[in-house]
Amino acid sequence: MDGVAPSDVGGGSDYGSEFNSDDEAILNGLLEQTHNNLASGSAVASIDINDYEGAKGARLPRMLARKRRGFGTNSRTRKARSKNRISVEIEGHRSVSTPVESLESRAERATRYASAEPFTDLSPTLKPEEPDLRSPLERFRTKPKKALSVTDLISPSWCELQYWYVLTKHGRKRRTPAMKQGTAVHKTLEDQVHRTVEVKIRKREDGWGLRIWNIIQGLRTLRDTGMTRELEVWGVLDGEIINGVIDELSYTCPDRELEEASEKQEKGDELPPDQTLIENFFRKEGAQKLEDGSFRDLKAKAAIAPRIYLMDVKTRGVKSVPKGASFRPTLMQLMLYRRLLCDLAANRVDASLVFSRHGLDPHETFSDSFVAQIGNLNEVYFDTPIESSGEDQDQLPPSTQDSIQVLLEHNSLAQLWQLMMEEFQLTMPDGADSIGKVLKAEYRNQISGEIQGEKNSLYDEEVLQKYIEDEMQWWKGKREAVGVPIEEAYKCGYCEFAENCSWRKNKIEEATEAHRRRLTGTKSRSAI
Repeated sequence: MDGVAPSDVGGGSDYGSEFNSDDEAILNGLLEQTHNNLASGSAVASIDINDYEGAKGARLPRMLARKRRGFGTNSRTRKARSKNRISVEIEGHRSVSTPVESLESRAERATRYASAEPFTDLSPTLKPEEPDLRSPLERFRTKPKKALSVTDLISPSWCELQYWYVLTKHGRKRRTPAMKQGTAVHKTLEDQVHRTVEVKIRKREDGWGLRIWNIIQGLRTLRDTGMTRELEVWGVLDGEIINGVIDELSYTCPDRELEEASEKQEKGDELPPDQTLIENFFRKEGAQKLEDGSFRDLKAKAAIAPRIYLMDVKTRGVKSVPKGASFRPTLMQLMLYRRLLCDLAANRVDASLVFSRHGLDPHETFSDSFVAQIGNLNEVYFDTPIESSGEDQDQLPPSTQDSIQVLLEHNSLAQLWQLMMEEFQLTMPDGADSIGKVLKAEYRNQISGEIQGEKNSLYDEEVLQKYIEDEMQWWKGKREAVGVPIEEAYKCGYCEFAENCSWRKNKIEEATEAHRRRLTGTKSRSAI
């Protein structure tokens, strides 16, 4: 999954994470050095918020003995891997073929591109000199093009005008060698949790069935091991389908003091510093939940699940942790992930909208070969046969149950989506309240993958909603793209479009004129 960032993350991208805008600023200045390092065999990583276009294969979760700080493995981990479950990836499938252009049409297009003005969007249906008055949403993210992704909503938070130039010139963010290596860092982290097995698909419904199946496996892995990575999420924001891939979900609270302070502030309570909220006490101990002044028997209700916390992984070449404007894209990314996850946990996502947007038949049965491949995963990847009596069968973990039977009972996207929602209810029984508000950004070394810093923040619904509304105004063409404020002008030094950026030129002219007026005013006062 968006291994992001930033997967896609929409319904059509490379396997990777979401883009770290602060890293982009650093890496643009070091691009040539990065390329040389990669050519010589040294790995330099950077993270890109890549749109997620679908699973590459099926996943078999790995049981982690403990959370590791680097990429190394130990004997306990290797031993645990022999008892893993499977999560699946697609072999590579395109449902729509692209006709090959004639040499003559290519030559004509090349001539038009060569004579075009900078940043002119050359649509096949428009002449180069004609301005395209369509909104960014209509031009770049309307069916049959891919849907909006977390990338699309977060990238403008670094510089909206820069992302506009990226879309009009390239159609999407271009991946540098360093960014590809950043994706490799995420893939290494994912491999600590999941095994990936290629699965051939025959039709688009199979591919989407695989994506939903991997989410189901990810939720089961979270319940079994306390952590999962690369979990894809979908949602609807302002009437538009959005998707992305969360780097990590776990039961470990990144900052307990920050969480308790937030809860006290919401409740208006001032508790002694050494006193724990009663809800947290019962959640941590896994005891009965306090309801209406009495304890309810756990057997009459599903066991209380611990809270789930989101984390995003970024790679950096320096040890410092971003702050201020440089950290804003990551914070918005994490908050947007949480919003999407909460909507799924509360069953607020209309599956029919997701399937309709991507041209899928939710009632089409999966191909026989797809069902057979998923069903065979258990037999192929369990090193030790699992023996149990019939009466113990219901007690087996989901990973050991007959996958082919599960698929036959949920043999369509609509039915498999329903199974996924049941898994969400088991994993997050309290809906959105099952998801903690403490969000963690973890920074890793670009080469070794070692953790070198972290930053924890709190989810703020009001701030996120204001941001989403503002960005959707631009995407829907209700306002023009804007550049960075003057205090963030340092970003322009790393932008490939700076030389021809109209916003930057106007700001320079404004600053020059203001400076001229100040000088004129000073001379006038001196004369007096």
